[in-house]
Amino acid sequence: MKLLTPEFGLLLWTLLAFLIVFFILAKFAWPAIIKGLRERENSISSSLETAERVKAEMIQLKSENEALLARAREERAQLLKEARETKDKIINEAKEQAKTEANKIVTEAQAAINSQKMAALTEVKNQVGQLVIEVSEKVLRKELGNKEAQEAHIRGLVDEVKMN
Repeated sequence: MKLLTPEFGLLLWTLLAFLIVFFILAKFAWPAIIKGLRERENSISSSLETAERVKAEMIQLKSENEALLARAREERAQLLKEARETKDKIINEAKEQAKTEANKIVTEAQAAINSQKMAALTEVKNQVGQLVIEVSEKVLRKELGNKEAQEAHIRGLVDEVKMN
């Protein structure tokens, strides 16, 4: 039971030891502990501020990135549109040029056909004219008395011309 009811001397020495330890701790340990706690608190608060600032910068960068992506999409769409227009223009120009060339070739071919046709007709006319002259000459050389002999002679000449 001595532990439950301590004597006055034990109380005094315990109180004195407690006060000595209390003053030593208050003089040396607590300032270092408080300084460490304040530094930790300042470090945590500055880290939180930095995190908030970084978060705000990230949001700003994200919005700028989205704006850049939107602008890039618009530019890509514009480039694709211009490419399609250029392609269509080139195709149309090529078609027009092909039509022009085809018309020119057809026109030249028709002109060549017409000139050859005219040359052939002229040649045929010349040959017919020569045949008429030859037949007339042969008929005139031979003076026939009757009409039947004259017709037989003309048939013979025509057959001769057909053979040639």
